[in-house]
Amino acid sequence: MKLFFKETIFSILLSILLILVLSLVISKTAVPENIIMPCIIAISSLSIMIASINVSRKKEKNGIVNGTIMGLVYMGGMYIFSSIILKDFSLTLNSVIMILFGIICGAIGGILGVNFKK
Repeated sequence: MKLFFKETIFSILLSILLILVLSLVISKTAVPENIIMPCIIAISSLSIMIASINVSRKKEKNGIVNGTIMGLVYMGGMYIFSSIILKDFSLTLNSVIMILFGIICGAIGGILGVNFKK
């Protein structure tokens, strides 16, 4: 459980850093705003995949399960955090898409992590 918490914190911090870089790029260039949501989904997916790989490498078994749990923990934490900040607990289509991407990327990262050599 400690490992999941540690990797969740790492993945959230990585997401925040990458989103800050994205916001800097968007504010300094003529990048259209409709690219924001796909980029945020990609950033979250990458962060989840990295955390899932790390968890599964350390656990060395049940990669798909550990990765899926990692994706769920990350997405659950981010959903609760953003809902508190925005004061809106509704599920939108974007929320559902992000949750599904989180679960899928977590599972893929878990599979990859188990198969990576230390």
